[in-house]
Amino acid sequence: MTSADDPAPARPECPITAEITSRGLIAILRAPTAEHFPAIADTLLDAGIHAIEITLTTHGALQCIRELTAAYGRQALIGAGTVLTAGQARSCVDAGARFLVSPVAAPEVVRTARAAGVAAYPGALTPTEIHAAGRTGAPAVKLFPASAVSPRYVSDLSGPLPGVPLIPTGGISLTGIPAWTAAGVAAVGLGTPLIGTAATEGVDDRLAARCRQALAAVSEGRAAR
Repeated sequence: MTSADDPAPARPECPITAEITSRGLIAILRAPTAEHFPAIADTLLDAGIHAIEITLTTHGALQCIRELTAAYGRQALIGAGTVLTAGQARSCVDAGARFLVSPVAAPEVVRTARAAGVAAYPGALTPTEIHAAGRTGAPAVKLFPASAVSPRYVSDLSGPLPGVPLIPTGGISLTGIPAWTAAGVAAVGLGTPLIGTAATEGVDDRLAARCRQALAAVSEGRAAR
């Protein structure tokens, strides 16, 4: 990490992170198959949620990333989740993913992503893990599982670790978003609380309503900072 006196070098992945941060949300799609993901993506984009993470535990994830990237181009930020190895990272980049998310600190994933001009967000929980993840050069760190801590934890970390943007993920409810956002996180990652059963049963009107609620919650939290 650079010192306060040295300007951080411009990196091609930084605009990706800036765009995610401006919206404050990453929608996480995880299911046995990606059958319903295109329809979910349509609804998310219509609602104003542009960062969409396709987890590699989903059968057909790479093909889905290719198809969504081709369909939406720069209109959306299509990324990959549960990326654990450099080989997986290369496959995701080749498929068109613009950001990679890991549940653990995986320096090889960050190196592969940065070489390709793609953002990578390694996972961490403790102060030591978060510091180490930040030192890989990642533009932000996934705080996981967020259910193990609280928004106060983020506030407490901001003193000793002010230069590490955090994206808490795992166990955050829609009603809990304002507290996390007010604590100063860069964005929140939302899976089931946002997507509901749409990933397995298909899209209905409730998904759009949850999207609106989530975006309003981000705005509410930021207004309280």
